[in-house]
Amino acid sequence: MSDSDHYREMEKKYVYGTWRYEHTWNPMVVDTAEGVHFTDLEGKRVLDFSSQLMCSNLGHSNEAVKKAICDQAKKLAYAAPGFATVPAALLGKKLAEIAPGDLCKSYLCNGGAEANEAAIKIARMYTHRIKLVSRYQSYHGASSGAIALTGDPRTQYAVGMAGVVRAPDCYCYRCPFKLEYPGCGVRCAEIMDEIIRMEGPKTVAGVVLEPIVGSNGILVPPDEYMPRIREICDEHGVLLIDDEIMAGFGRTGKMFSIEHWGVVPDIMTMAKGITGAYVPVGATITTKKIADYFDEPGNLFCHGQTYAMHPLGCAAAIAAIDEYKKHGLVENAAKMGKVLGKRLNELKEEHRSVGDVRGKGLFWGVELVRDRETREPFVTREEKFLPNMLKRVSAAAMERGVYVTNVINTLIVAPPLIATEKEIEEGAQALGEALKVADEKAK
Repeated sequence: MSDSDHYREMEKKYVYGTWRYEHTWNPMVVDTAEGVHFTDLEGKRVLDFSSQLMCSNLGHSNEAVKKAICDQAKKLAYAAPGFATVPAALLGKKLAEIAPGDLCKSYLCNGGAEANEAAIKIARMYTHRIKLVSRYQSYHGASSGAIALTGDPRTQYAVGMAGVVRAPDCYCYRCPFKLEYPGCGVRCAEIMDEIIRMEGPKTVAGVVLEPIVGSNGILVPPDEYMPRIREICDEHGVLLIDDEIMAGFGRTGKMFSIEHWGVVPDIMTMAKGITGAYVPVGATITTKKIADYFDEPGNLFCHGQTYAMHPLGCAAAIAAIDEYKKHGLVENAAKMGKVLGKRLNELKEEHRSVGDVRGKGLFWGVELVRDRETREPFVTREEKFLPNMLKRVSAAAMERGVYVTNVINTLIVAPPLIATEKEIEEGAQALGEALKVADEKAK
């Protein structure tokens, strides 16, 4: 038995996985990673064309972040959240400096789901309202409140949460209203106004959305969408809650994706790229108006966790943000995004199985279809966890040394922000070969 087989079987025996049928799991055992590549125990080197789970924005083995973690561990590895620490103070200040508008005060936690749980509570505490509007094709995390906001197949065993109302998506390729942009009048935004009116504005605490939907298909809205959602929220006194967990920290060619439309939310959540995934960290940042509310006597900030404001995580995040700036990685994502978008659209022309290509920066989705005319998908929501064509295409790419993750009917192409034109071409060539597997079954 090889080392890979030994440790793979050990993990399968003793460790539960995530979102999988346990008996079907047969993964590569990752041993090391450097730059935009990772390597298994047998020495196979793979180009990371999806930044693992769209989170390794800095690439792998960044020396500055590793040093920050080590230095902090030597000095202070943990302090209860009832104490103040230098890393938490510095990170809070840094987030206020890079966030849009007057977003200025953060709750610091351990990941995206926790950040969204905090956003739910903050919105309800601040407005004294219960209802939250989220969208059908969304993902906000696996914890109780976050999964209740979520609108994808991973909700099937969720407990749910009172007060969540669903809205249709801004999904131009498969418009829920059977309309076409721009003649649609951006109906997907206007329906939000109707939903809030029907629910009763005085009962709605906030609208929760990803400006660019991540793992439900990389859905990029029309340019009018986000400004109109901001107007609707303002008209009804409803908070706009922006989930930047996947699209934030340079991923789309802006520090935060909502900046593409000049919109400032009331609450923003973030994680993943905040440390480049070196240490689990999340944050929920609010406007000064909300921060001032909790500074008033009698207004309890009723939320907390043992590992909130963890010094190691805060130190890693500070170093990561400095690295984004020092190396111009947000700008590189914008520049390389044009290269990647052009190359993926060329693949669309070459492969009949590609129905749509969409994205910004280094955050792209390639949606596959059986038939371009009818847009019949290869994989439906109900088939997400089953063996399917998207998994076969990803496996074919992996055989060629390139990792591309897939969610439902979309391949997510999101290399680290340090990616070069040469590395993008390497990934695109492998993906092109892999797409031939789907072409064989496409009309």
